[in-house]
Amino acid sequence: MVPTLLGITIMVFAISRIAPGDPVSLSMGPGGQLDAGRAADVRKARMELYGLDKPVHIQYAKWLWRVVRLDFGDSIKHHRPVIELIKDRLPITLTLNLIAFVIIYTISLPVGVLAAVRHKRFFDRASSIVLFMLWSLPVMWVGQMLIGYFCGPAFKTWFPPAGLSSNYADTLPFFPWLGNRLWHLVLPVLCLVYTGFAYLTKQVRAGMLDNLRADYVRTARAKGLSNWAVVFRHAFRNSIIPVITIMATLLPAMLAGSVIIERIFSIPGMGLLAFEAVTTRDYNVVMAVATMGGVLNLLGLLLADIAYAIADPRISFESSV
Repeated sequence: MVPTLLGITIMVFAISRIAPGDPVSLSMGPGGQLDAGRAADVRKARMELYGLDKPVHIQYAKWLWRVVRLDFGDSIKHHRPVIELIKDRLPITLTLNLIAFVIIYTISLPVGVLAAVRHKRFFDRASSIVLFMLWSLPVMWVGQMLIGYFCGPAFKTWFPPAGLSSNYADTLPFFPWLGNRLWHLVLPVLCLVYTGFAYLTKQVRAGMLDNLRADYVRTARAKGLSNWAVVFRHAFRNSIIPVITIMATLLPAMLAGSVIIERIFSIPGMGLLAFEAVTTRDYNVVMAVATMGGVLNLLGLLLADIAYAIADPRISFESSV
């Protein structure tokens, strides 16, 4: 995990520096108020202040030394420590994605199992069509359509078009405040749910079909076991490995997809912070977000490896050491 994470940070650091523009030039704007000599002096002073005048490998070494001490530096755009920005934004993004994550698995597992059990029947065919349609819809387009149809006077005004809560929400008691927060999260969570739901359901269905056709399932049926026992105690248990694999990557993928959702619905989470950091070349924030994403992906893969051995006793990592 450590060398992989190190490689991720090197790639992101290199790409951020190769990209045209720099935070100092973008913060100074097109100029016009300062003469050329004065502007050059100001730019030089700011480059020295942020350490951007050093060679790239020196900049990376200093950044890496700070990160080892859990110091991501200061945001050039917000003039605040990056760790404070993350503490403010991360709970919002985690709340949004964890709600969507729970909904996805709560719906996908039973729908996928039922579609496999009723293979080539009406439910299986109808659900397959719906899932393919959902998988084909771009999130950006769906988000704009939801805002247009459910947040505007032209059609319906059922939900707020932007933000995490109403302006007056802080004055409300807890339960009305919670209801206001959930009301604002309905459309963003819906955008996060539908693609993950479509993908996971198809994977559960495919895994169940492979196991329902296996010899051990035929043997279980021949022994007189009930359909419930055959499906859930045998077929589903052996279909759980692909589900674990998807679980390891789904949450990090959803966190990455929050960039689009939070931008569309103006939610002040990590996604919007990352978008602003990229557009303004806020290097420290870009590196912090990329590093956190890499850590989440690697931890997800590690937990998946552990879950494999728990779900299937035949899997052992001792022989591979």
